[in-house]
Amino acid sequence: MPDQVNKENGDATPSHVEVPLNEDQPETPDTHPSNGPRDSKGWDGKLRIDRNAVLQNPEALSDPEYSDDEHVVPGQEIGADEDLLDEEDPDTDDLTLTQCRVASIPALRLERFKNVTRLCLRQNLVQDIDGLSALAQTLKDLDLYDNLISHIRGLDELTELTQLDLSFNKIKHIKHISNLTKLTDLYFVSNKISQIEGLDTLVNLRQLELGSNRIREIRNLDSLKNLEELWLAKNKITELHGLGGLPKLKLLSIQSNRIADLSPLREVPQLEELYVSHNALETLEGLDGNPNLMVLDISNNTVKSFKGLGGLEKLKEVWASYNQISDFADVERELADKKDLSTVYLEGNPLQLRQPALYRNKVRLALPQLTQIDATYVKSS
Repeated sequence: MPDQVNKENGDATPSHVEVPLNEDQPETPDTHPSNGPRDSKGWDGKLRIDRNAVLQNPEALSDPEYSDDEHVVPGQEIGADEDLLDEEDPDTDDLTLTQCRVASIPALRLERFKNVTRLCLRQNLVQDIDGLSALAQTLKDLDLYDNLISHIRGLDELTELTQLDLSFNKIKHIKHISNLTKLTDLYFVSNKISQIEGLDTLVNLRQLELGSNRIREIRNLDSLKNLEELWLAKNKITELHGLGGLPKLKLLSIQSNRIADLSPLREVPQLEELYVSHNALETLEGLDGNPNLMVLDISNNTVKSFKGLGGLEKLKEVWASYNQISDFADVERELADKKDLSTVYLEGNPLQLRQPALYRNKVRLALPQLTQIDATYVKSS
């Protein structure tokens, strides 16, 4: 630290460089600081030293083993994992350690806590799932999002779990969770899973997230009779088969795959929300078997017409940006009779790109029931 800072702080410790006062140059009073930027202590980030500076430790220049131990600033000591929860209330029902570099779950000594229902260890360095048996009687929500887990182990005793998040790990196979029959929400986002498996006993699942994996085929889901939401975005799926055994499925997200045919969705007539953007769709024909659809997202495909939506009278939102729709007459013909339709996204289509200034007015004339066109709210007629 420069000598001038030591003086301002009243520090009696000599700095390594002593700057003698030049008697020919009067001191600048504190009331007349230089024009350069300074912090609250007057330090402007640059050390200006007179040419006749005197070194207080000249031996440092000639002795390669010289060490100024007296002026070493101690580093911050990071405590072991077992100390992280020392100040936590032993009766708490929620334990959260996010970005704490936890590597060992047993080192946390979780047996101290008898009432924990939720344990969150997001964004740590956990490789092995162990040391959780002490929480088996109470734990319902386990969050291990963004760790270093490659294999699912150590969960057999956690039979009270209803929510399990193993997203953003290195898991290749869904195994060893058959005992967790009370699970309602299961998350495996962004792993290395190539096959849907090991879920047969999880009959109470309501939500299953398998986005950003390596899945090529929808299969082994028939036992999940209570499943309401299935998230499969960013995989390598080419066909929509394998959904017929899901009588309660209401939401399907299959964005960023390789889907070209929607007709297999006739197997799930109760479907209410379909997200199928960034696929290989050229037509919407085949959706006539889904009369309960309320939300439809087909953005970023090559669809040229809304033909196929005629019988979907419950539609409320249609997201169709960046397709090849060019005819306002087609928009009116297929969507004008949808009384509940409130939102339509059509930006990036030829009908918008050709006449961007007139586009919204034309959509309003075709669909007067709308309250939102793209990101703009409009007054419904």
